[in-house]
Amino acid sequence: MAGKLKALVAAGLGCVATVAIAQEIDWGARPTFKEDGTVVVPSFELPPSVFSSEEAKALQAMRGKMADKMPTSMPASVEETRTRLDVMMAPQLKLMRSMYDVVVEEHELDGVQVRVVKPADGDYDRDRVLVNLHGGAFSVCWNSCSLLESIPIAALSDMEVISVNYRMAPEAKHPAGVEDVAKVYTQLLKYHEPEHIGIFGCSAGGALTAQTGAWLPAHGLPQAGALGIFGAGAVRFREGDSAYFSGYASGAFPPPSPKGKEGMDMTRGYFEGADMSDKYISPGLHQDVLKKFPPTLIITGTRAMDMSPAVYTNSMLMKAGVETDMIVSEGMDHCFIMSPNLPESQDAYAAIVSFFKKHLK
Repeated sequence: MAGKLKALVAAGLGCVATVAIAQEIDWGARPTFKEDGTVVVPSFELPPSVFSSEEAKALQAMRGKMADKMPTSMPASVEETRTRLDVMMAPQLKLMRSMYDVVVEEHELDGVQVRVVKPADGDYDRDRVLVNLHGGAFSVCWNSCSLLESIPIAALSDMEVISVNYRMAPEAKHPAGVEDVAKVYTQLLKYHEPEHIGIFGCSAGGALTAQTGAWLPAHGLPQAGALGIFGAGAVRFREGDSAYFSGYASGAFPPPSPKGKEGMDMTRGYFEGADMSDKYISPGLHQDVLKKFPPTLIITGTRAMDMSPAVYTNSMLMKAGVETDMIVSEGMDHCFIMSPNLPESQDAYAAIVSFFKKHLK
């Protein structure tokens, strides 16, 4: 085996060397490799992708102008973080509301606050329903993210979207969130067949969607008809290649901390004391759990820190024999679908609607 491996490596390096010599490539600064396989990457400039829309390029340029205003640490108070985030996302939410005509109602299901979003004309599918699990690092963004994720899907799908205000940190810890989702889901089963219920979310909500897919059948509840895991995977965040690439190419999230140093916990202790490899937290690591998943749509971007978890989850779902679709949007960052004016976001909305209409039969 060792001999074959050496031969494969030699062959691969030989191909690269042959191309380099034939084309006389000027590499400039070259990456260097440590004995354990770690790559020391030289500094380089990453231009906007030629495949990105003009709107996406403009957004990238605007981020460059605002780089020095980006926060370098979280406020000590979670209340302050939540307030700041609502202020920051207010323009996006205003734009979203101007683009899509919906009605938003506040309700409660089995003690859990929910936000019901549906087309303003009242003409929507009464049989099928979508459940949204909002993003926000399991600690913030109920007010903004729940609407940014739900509004376009409700308007374009002609379905009711029920966003769940699940318990978050620091007030609660895992499995509080998935328990609240299960409560709401149980109530919906009184009015809808399970195959008519779809669940989706972005970022923490995407991870929670995957956790719900593992939780429901293990707790005596029928599996949902379809899942949408966006800006996340069915494994823990900030792992894999993309956590490093995005940390330096995007700046939305810092790269993983060096070994021996404790990094910032954006979840504010939501998973404190939990085994992050547990089947209810990272079901993507457990084939027996994934085999019970329904058809699943995964959305990420090439500059998103969640790309590696998303790609890995897609591969593991395929291995488990689960029907899965995946969109990796060129040049896009974490949860780009919350920016409604991007053509890439609008394409994603259309794909999400098409996916759920196909599978919630």
